[in-house]
Amino acid sequence: MTAAIGGTPLVELARIVPAGSARVLAKLESSNPTGSMKDRMALAAIEAAERDGRLGPGMTVVEYTGGTTGISLAFVCAAKGYSIEIVYSDAFSPEKGQMMRALGARVTIVPSGGQGITEAVIQGMIAKARELSARPGTFWTDQLNNVDAVAGYHAMGDEIDEQSGGAVDALVHSVGTAHSIHGVARALRLRHPSLHVAAVEPAESAVLAGGPSGSHHIDGIGIGFVPPLWHRQEVDELFAVSTGEAKAMARRLAREEGIFAGTSTGANVVGALRLAQRLGAGATVATIVVDSGLRYLSTDLHA
Repeated sequence: MTAAIGGTPLVELARIVPAGSARVLAKLESSNPTGSMKDRMALAAIEAAERDGRLGPGMTVVEYTGGTTGISLAFVCAAKGYSIEIVYSDAFSPEKGQMMRALGARVTIVPSGGQGITEAVIQGMIAKARELSARPGTFWTDQLNNVDAVAGYHAMGDEIDEQSGGAVDALVHSVGTAHSIHGVARALRLRHPSLHVAAVEPAESAVLAGGPSGSHHIDGIGIGFVPPLWHRQEVDELFAVSTGEAKAMARRLAREEGIFAGTSTGANVVGALRLAQRLGAGATVATIVVDSGLRYLSTDLHA
């Protein structure tokens, strides 16, 4: 099953890009086995740990997650025969918790108190995962600090370059751990040194731009503090996108483009359209459809 990861389609947005803008290409990572780009990093992290002996038969994988990474890790662990324990929160969609359990994960919930996605929730999840990983026979992937995860996204950059015919001028993508934006951009810049890279973060918690940490409802991004493996020097500019803007764009993508995706994808496309309008006709902007809208059916995103 892990061989089914990657090789996802690249499509050009046909209806929502304003006239006179650059063309916008979207990588459909929802076509991965679990419906998410995180399948790539989960496989990279697990196989790197297997190679160097940190993970072996009979061991249990531990991770904290906003859901998407947890689903992908549960999938990879199921395919490879490992047990997995996930630390999750009710700040994220219940479908993600259901999917992790369906794939065999044991899930521990850190309550959010109805405050949404905040730094306190994320730090509470990390602390619980640290506690669980202290037990014998465990391997903590610790996604925020896992340098192996970045390499999992190099192939996506190679695919975007090949599928676009080598015609990518810019990349726009949101930041959670920062692994995906850096991994894809590094691969693309090997062929396109002048690639313009724009990072997207929630307007309500624009910490990458030096703003205050706040609460938002864009699953998978905006952890409320600067990720430890974030490299500002590798990004040319930052876009702040509100939860409302991201949700509205996710709905437009479904209804006008037939792309059924989550809120972080909406945020990506908001940022991509801003840059496309500025660059103008003749340029090409790439962005990422992070996951499927099926994970958000119980929320107000696609109500």
